[in-house]
Amino acid sequence: MKRCIVTLITLTALAFTPAWSQAATSGERTVEESYLQDPLETMIIREQAYSDSKDMKLVALQYITQSLDEGRAGPEVRKALDYLATESSMTIVRAGGVGRALNNYPDVRREACLLLGQIKTVEAKDTLLKVALVDTEPMVIAAAIRSIGKIGLMTGDDVTQTIAFVVNRFDILFPDNSLAFESLVALEALADANNGIKDPAAIRAIMKIADGNYITPVRQKAKDLLSKLRKYSASSSGAGK
Repeated sequence: MKRCIVTLITLTALAFTPAWSQAATSGERTVEESYLQDPLETMIIREQAYSDSKDMKLVALQYITQSLDEGRAGPEVRKALDYLATESSMTIVRAGGVGRALNNYPDVRREACLLLGQIKTVEAKDTLLKVALVDTEPMVIAAAIRSIGKIGLMTGDDVTQTIAFVVNRFDILFPDNSLAFESLVALEALADANNGIKDPAAIRAIMKIADGNYITPVRQKAKDLLSKLRKYSASSSGAGK
């Protein structure tokens, strides 16, 4: 009887050994390992994101990029990106309380906005809308708008009206070709995801770019988008008959 038990235990161990070895050599983690390691990784990302050091913030973005690539983007990762994308526009830390901003890192905010575009949730969209409205750096706003288009969520006119507001705001102050182009790309992506755009403010913004003081490729992009939106409108009208 004892010999039978020993034999059974040995066979069981042999049966699981190849699978264990394969997982170990392939770098795969079991559910238990993921559960134990992810909280530590999340803590590291959070501490780096909230650090005063720009270098630590950049390292946090690298960790977050890896997490997104591996499909491990939990709520804490999004919260870290929310903070990095809005840090100096929402909370400004100044030297001596009145001096220059110590946490103004546009490149960090831009990268955080681009990564938020991979988290296709309402929360990520809302953060990007805030950035588009309150940030002052065109490259950060352009990244936020690009990601808004990638997310593609549009339940009302809040998204298109925000983009239209940004276009009008910079058109009055100083036309920015990159920002205008990203706005057009985002509006096109939103139109493709939602069978067109019916917001008059967005249409007027596209027309302003088409006839505005922008380089030829940007103006042509606006004209092409207007033509595409007309086709969506015609298709929608035909379907409703």
